[in-house]
Amino acid sequence: MGDPTHSLPQPRTPAGRDGLAALLARPERAVIALDFDGTLAPIVPDPERARAHPDAVPALAALAPKVRSVAVVTGRPAGVAVRHGGFAGVPGLGHLVVLGHYGAERWDAVTGTVQAAEPHPGVAAVRAELPGFLDAIGAWRGTWIEEKGRAVAVHTRRALDPQAAFDALRGPLGELAARHGLIVEPGRLVLELRPPGVDKGVALVDYVREVGAESVLYAGDDLGDVPAFTAVDKLRSDGEVRGLLVCSGSPEVTELADRADVVTEGPAGVVALLSALARRLP
Repeated sequence: MGDPTHSLPQPRTPAGRDGLAALLARPERAVIALDFDGTLAPIVPDPERARAHPDAVPALAALAPKVRSVAVVTGRPAGVAVRHGGFAGVPGLGHLVVLGHYGAERWDAVTGTVQAAEPHPGVAAVRAELPGFLDAIGAWRGTWIEEKGRAVAVHTRRALDPQAAFDALRGPLGELAARHGLIVEPGRLVLELRPPGVDKGVALVDYVREVGAESVLYAGDDLGDVPAFTAVDKLRSDGEVRGLLVCSGSPEVTELADRADVVTEGPAGVVALLSALARRLP
């Protein structure tokens, strides 16, 4: 396969090879959709310190003008992803959108503005109750709360036993979320309480149809990306688009690697793939 930074990997499935071929044949009808944390940005203990891989923006700026659109699909607020990614005001990124909060918010590079739906009232209720709730069940030590605007997340990465804390909290947080009309989305040592009916799959399908894409590449790393993988599987099985599924591999989550057409070595591998794709396209 040669130098992985200069060549495209060969997808291991027929559907993936078909998706890559479609993207290469008609890039002007292709959407490149990417998760942020763990895919474009390395996972770090404090999400506020997460930043895009240093080569991510140059790769996207080289690729975006050659395709229909580049969409960053994330559970973060759109503005936070834009700031941490360094996406604003970059020449070449006029075809970039950020679908934040699983599509509830949208930032468009053309206008530089965020459009957003009304927030779910259950999020404010959970936000107020959560500190006392964690303290009452003895889960405060080593866990911490991340405010996400339209969602709230509990991280266990700093706990003495992060996986045990994660497993112990999943049930109680599920009950708390349900009382306020929310759901729990598990991730890499994080449990996010957010409104139902929105996920990366819904956001991705809506966007692919909106722009009239014929092919889509989706790259993710986490359990929150499973709906997007499922959505691409359905779109291509229905013959609506051809697709390529990419996993930003990590030892923490293996579910996506088992379903992916291509597995890279974390964000650095994703960026190398995007750079190779940009060089390959006319």
